[in-house]
Amino acid sequence: MKALVFHEPERISVDDVAEPVPAAGEALVRVVAAAICHSDIRVYKGQKHARPGVIPGHEIAGVVESLGAGVEGVGVGDEVVVCPIIACGRCAFCLLGRRHRCLERQTLGYDEDGGLAEYLLAPATLVASGHLLPVPDRLPLQRACLTEPLACVLNSLETCNVGAGSSLAIIGGGPMGLLHLLLARALGAGVVIVSEPDEARAEVARRLGATAVLDPRRDDLAAAVKERTAGLGADAAIVTAGLAEVVGQSLDCVRPQGVVNLFAGFPPDTSVPFDPNVVHYKEIRLTGSQNASIDQYRRTLQLLPNLAEIEEVTTHRFPLAEATEAYHVRLRGEGLKSMVVMDA
Repeated sequence: MKALVFHEPERISVDDVAEPVPAAGEALVRVVAAAICHSDIRVYKGQKHARPGVIPGHEIAGVVESLGAGVEGVGVGDEVVVCPIIACGRCAFCLLGRRHRCLERQTLGYDEDGGLAEYLLAPATLVASGHLLPVPDRLPLQRACLTEPLACVLNSLETCNVGAGSSLAIIGGGPMGLLHLLLARALGAGVVIVSEPDEARAEVARRLGATAVLDPRRDDLAAAVKERTAGLGADAAIVTAGLAEVVGQSLDCVRPQGVVNLFAGFPPDTSVPFDPNVVHYKEIRLTGSQNASIDQYRRTLQLLPNLAEIEEVTTHRFPLAEATEAYHVRLRGEGLKSMVVMDA
């Protein structure tokens, strides 16, 4: 079969590899769509680790092609979304239902082969954990492919207690910032302000319902947020751009006892200068979020049929033979999210 292979930083290629055969407990999924995440780009740049020779891709939707002996809960022909987490099931976090924090966690696309291939072999532990989730009726598989990033966004927003009437500042209007905007609106947030210097991305943010979109090169973000929140500041600020200089800015945006979430991954050895007295005297909760619980995946799947606007976030689609270009458009900063569609 054809697959995109990560060889080493800055070297990927579409190669012929052996088509996997499911053993006991495993499932073979025919991939329909796999989207490119900024984490994949960071692996390509050498800023994040992945096993040399691995097939990347952890945002995956497809159809169950065949099953190994003993598989229960999923059938051949089922349309599924893949939660890419392989968890031990026995550590303290797994026992709390937080498999994304598993102490022995492995992840498809980094440690084991992912979905940028014609077929994905779902490991037995992943299958037994219920991480092949059924796709609801009325949900196209290309949209379902965005379950993983949107579940991460749901975790981010719930970490910040964003809900009906909340005010929110989003630092960065790239694909993940826009998904935060879209889902915050769906959850009933009130004032949502996006900081983004790129005008094309800013225009998408306006179309998706941002209260205001500011250019950090010329606008005072903290002042603009306070102006729209009766002088108080936002309930939460979420940093979706991995830039050290915006962290201090985000602290200035939130109200006393507000929340700042570092959603973005940052380059290795990043140092962030900020005044700790701002955190202390305003009693700000500074936190991070990464991936999501399986329940958040499940609830995201139920939201997606009603989020047709999410289609705007995928601006480039490529066949598997051109999967390297799905990376390169992101590296060039063109458009928003790119996706590999197997029947394209």
